[in-house]
Amino acid sequence: MQHSQRADANPALERAAYWANECRLPLLVLFVVDPDYPDANLRHYTFMLEGLKETIAAIEKRGAHVSLRLGSPPKIAAECAKKAAIVVTDRGYLRHLVAWRRELAEDASCLVETVEGEAIVPVEEASGKHETAARTFRPRVHKALPRFTDLPPTITLKTKAKGLASSANETLTDVAAFAEKLGCDTAVKPVADIKGGTSQARRRLAHFVQEDLPHYGDGRADMVNRHISVMSPYLHFGQISPLEIYLTVKEASAKRESQDSYVEEMLVRRELAINHAHYAPDDYDAYSGLPKWAQDTLEAHKGDPREKVFTYKELEAGKTDDPYWNAAMKEMRETGYLHNHMRMYWGKRLIAYTNTPKTAYDFALKLNNTYFLDGRDANSYANIGWLFGLHDRGWPERAVFGKVRTMTAGGLERKFDIKSYVKWTEGL
Repeated sequence: MQHSQRADANPALERAAYWANECRLPLLVLFVVDPDYPDANLRHYTFMLEGLKETIAAIEKRGAHVSLRLGSPPKIAAECAKKAAIVVTDRGYLRHLVAWRRELAEDASCLVETVEGEAIVPVEEASGKHETAARTFRPRVHKALPRFTDLPPTITLKTKAKGLASSANETLTDVAAFAEKLGCDTAVKPVADIKGGTSQARRRLAHFVQEDLPHYGDGRADMVNRHISVMSPYLHFGQISPLEIYLTVKEASAKRESQDSYVEEMLVRRELAINHAHYAPDDYDAYSGLPKWAQDTLEAHKGDPREKVFTYKELEAGKTDDPYWNAAMKEMRETGYLHNHMRMYWGKRLIAYTNTPKTAYDFALKLNNTYFLDGRDANSYANIGWLFGLHDRGWPERAVFGKVRTMTAGGLERKFDIKSYVKWTEGL
């Protein structure tokens, strides 16, 4: 278990339970915490461990044994596989997650299966090629969707796990103490208002469906009294099934327009991002992975004068001359989250606040990976790419941005009560 960090609606876990029963063997669930996980800090580890603590208790209640280990995931998995009849893994989409599973499969002497559970429609079933826009991906994923809308049944284990404990196992009782011993970057603190765990995800989802989904279409424009689900951190860590979210939204009493608007974000846009990571494995998180037209137009305007250029440290601290941008950066720093409309403005303005588009991309990526709870995944990398033209089209040419879509302070003022948002962030 690595990407699907939950005890319920987990296809990989249920496949493993099926095999355990078929083989008349106990089920061991392995989770390896990697202290050197790329770009991970105390904020990320704390949220993940909060969820893991709940998941471990739920899985062991079913009669499996959970082995929590520290170290290199593929190496420890291969070590455990030596004593396994069959190994089942969940699926990851980033290059290091793919490499871990490949390494495990090459080292193991038994059958190794990978089961997809973090996309509703398996990535190759949605499309067999790299999609360049939502308009081409949308009909394909919706066409395939009806075949993948059944949650996996929960399988009762016939053989209870006994004698599988190891002296190498870790105990997760105190999340803060466990996170401290990882030796990770502690400069970015955990957030108080978004706690990890499946129960927390379901609580938020229930509230969203009842109170906010009916207003989701138009209400998303309100950046203070928000009608948003905040599901992305839980999806990032696999603490709730995307299919469970989809079914809950579709079964709600909200108007079709609101449901469709939410599904567009959670199914089409999110799984288009997975498509991008899968079919562009070498540079889904790099400036070189942008469409050629976007790179060409940004490079053509690279030398355009900027009104003001800020250093990374100034940007990170929210020390620009733009109160709206500073407010967005404060929300990121303090909450690990950012309203989608402000994410767009925040990222677009970086192009104008740095001396080259490549610098803007690198700064956006670093800030994104450092502060967001939902950063460092396929959806996050596609969102960064979109700021620079990925999955978009050319717009009327402008200075600095070229043909890449822009957002301005004036546009924020016309569409949103941005001054109330700034005041709201002052209280964070």
